[in-house]
Amino acid sequence: MARKRALVTGITGQDGSYLAEFLLAKGYEVHGLIRRASTFTTERIDHLYVDPHERSTRLRLHYGDLTDGNSLAGLVQSVRPDEVYNLGAQSHVKVSFLNPLYTAEVDALGTLRILEAVRQSGRPIRFYQASSSEMFGIAPPPQGENTPFHPRSPYGCAKVFGFWQTVNYREAYGLFACNGILFNHESPRRGETFVTRKITRAATRIKLGLQKKVYLGNLDARRDWGFAGDYVEAMWLMLQRKRPDDFVIATGQTRSVREFAEAAFGLLDLDWRDHVRTDRRYLRPAEVDHLEGNAAKARRLLKWRPRVSFQGLVRMMVEADLELARQERLLRDAGHRTSRR
Repeated sequence: MARKRALVTGITGQDGSYLAEFLLAKGYEVHGLIRRASTFTTERIDHLYVDPHERSTRLRLHYGDLTDGNSLAGLVQSVRPDEVYNLGAQSHVKVSFLNPLYTAEVDALGTLRILEAVRQSGRPIRFYQASSSEMFGIAPPPQGENTPFHPRSPYGCAKVFGFWQTVNYREAYGLFACNGILFNHESPRRGETFVTRKITRAATRIKLGLQKKVYLGNLDARRDWGFAGDYVEAMWLMLQRKRPDDFVIATGQTRSVREFAEAAFGLLDLDWRDHVRTDRRYLRPAEVDHLEGNAAKARRLLKWRPRVSFQGLVRMMVEADLELARQERLLRDAGHRTSRR
């Protein structure tokens, strides 16, 4: 049988790296879209890389951008994928308030551009759109597939646009197009500006004497946190069904930012209250207080369930960041300068 081929936008991000691992383990040939930069941005997938001159390689990277429809159309035509996973986005909610036009350009219109590239290819490509729990905003929890959207950020609004364009291309053109409405999912590969990773990096550095305090925003915000490695399996399962559909992917349990900090610092025998401070600069202009997903449909139809618990997730992140902190302190003690953005 011919090997399945997948095209993944955002392959260098947290989700993209876990999805690439998952698909390669399934025997896929994986093609990833990356943006040209003067420095390497592939550290999350470096362990998967095989020299493209080797006949055995099944991971190939291509330069392109979600703001360039022509490059997307050309890439879909040349790669001829069986499945497309659109994970590329400006995904930081607070940054979306600072850069709303860019966020809309990439997250909203970028989705439309790649949908159109898939449509124009004329191939029976299966399409996955990375939708977000931020689309629900202040809708009452728990939020499921039938909960009306009420986004509270440019990021959430852009994702709503991408969601409905995906539905529209499914209904208008018969594309096999699915939305995965993923609630917060974290890992040791999470970017350090996201609150969970900010907490675990700070806690481990504080433990080793590399910093004293960490400044956070809304400690009362409640989120439904799961492990990103579990969630990419749900993406794949959506594209293996007979009919396309939209699914909420979540654990159904919520914790506050305060509880996350308490758990992370507690694993290191530290009292979070001694080290965590709030800073109004990290508050959003419009807050989202409580996101809690109802993934009953995914459990029933996809047979999907999260494997990693909240406690297991926090421990995983703390242990990985403690190792980074140890390496950092070793360099410092050897006289090397270390920098923190």
